[in-house]
Amino acid sequence: MLDFLLIIVFCVLGVLVGIVTGLLPGLHVNNVALIMLSASNAIVAVCSPLFAYGISEQFILILIAGFMISVSISHSFHDTIPTTFIGAPEEDTALSVLPAHSLLLKGEGYKAVALAAMGSYGAILVCIALLYPLRFIIGPPLSLYTAVREIMVWVLIAIAILMIATEKTRITELGNQGKLPSILGMLFAAFVFVLSGVFGLLVLDFHLVSPIGLPAPVLFPALAGLFGVPTLLNSLLSKPAIPEQKIEPLVQNRIEKKSSIVSILTGSLAGIFVSIVPGLTTATGTVLAMNIRQKSSQEQTIVTLSSVNTAATFSVTVMLFIILRARSGVTIAVSQLIAIEPWQSLLMPAGLIYLLMFLVLSGILSYFLTLYIGRLFAKKFHSIPYQALVVFTLVFVFALVVLFTGVLGLIVLLAATCIGFLPICWGVRRSHCMGVLLVPIILYFL
Repeated sequence: MLDFLLIIVFCVLGVLVGIVTGLLPGLHVNNVALIMLSASNAIVAVCSPLFAYGISEQFILILIAGFMISVSISHSFHDTIPTTFIGAPEEDTALSVLPAHSLLLKGEGYKAVALAAMGSYGAILVCIALLYPLRFIIGPPLSLYTAVREIMVWVLIAIAILMIATEKTRITELGNQGKLPSILGMLFAAFVFVLSGVFGLLVLDFHLVSPIGLPAPVLFPALAGLFGVPTLLNSLLSKPAIPEQKIEPLVQNRIEKKSSIVSILTGSLAGIFVSIVPGLTTATGTVLAMNIRQKSSQEQTIVTLSSVNTAATFSVTVMLFIILRARSGVTIAVSQLIAIEPWQSLLMPAGLIYLLMFLVLSGILSYFLTLYIGRLFAKKFHSIPYQALVVFTLVFVFALVVLFTGVLGLIVLLAATCIGFLPICWGVRRSHCMGVLLVPIILYFL
């Protein structure tokens, strides 16, 4: 009974920390995982009185790992709130940034949050349903991962080509006739991808040092600059007028429900695929899912995006036991905390069973908390000084980068921000900036 109570306590604490990381742009789950990994011995020492009640040191390490997992699931739910309400562009450019921003400018920010929460919760249900099929398809006897690993470099190259070839932005500066605008859009997407890749090759070998002794991952300032800061700066420069938000329950007709189910399924499968292939992110998974779905509304794009995000977060934990590969900063930390027993029979390893408890419980809690916090944001947001909020967020991100990675990390952030502005300026998908990871990994396999 005590062990189950401890699981609930650590899960709830993880969800609460995930709310903080989700609501504060720039504070990433990987940073929390690295801090918890560094503090694991101290946490075990603090919990040592529990040894007298039959709680082992190994179980406490599982609790710490479950805490990290809960933070990551909670983050995947709650980060849709600042994504929707902070960093909104002008109405004319909303579609080139995020569909959630477009709904915000219509007074439907809460609807965007509710759709995202539904997509994330649906992804958890799909991942649970696919646990055993994935075990037998990805692992033995079919061992699909072993087969894919042999051709991994070609899989990554094909994905990069698909991302660029499906870019739909038309650049009309040199003319608006024929296929030239579409070709220019693809060429600019390729330029952003290659430029990001070169940037990745340059910075991934940097040795950053935190001035206060914190873990200093170079991807923190790089990804914050490529994806976060440009959107905030664009919003600061454009000064959008945010209308009063509508607080309405999410009511869907039969057609919308069917579309949402398709969005959740395609997004979940794309998220699972992301958890298997190295170097892919949820942004890439979303592109793949949207190409499978073809045409879809802004609402269904939001559902798909959130499904990819949460499915990937869920699946990387499962894949840790099936293919014995860590595909995220959190799972790297987990693999260093607890022994990873391969899942090779019908019976799940004990470690995976415990972590699944954290995954499911944190998903349920996060769903309802996301709706509650999203409703609070929508009620109060129109009265908040928006520009001041964006400035505070930017200052917070810059402060975090300096604290975690020092002055050199700040330089990485500024360089990445310059690259991250290119997709916003020309209207191409920001997912092309994931060349920062894909290009180095492709070259590594080659």
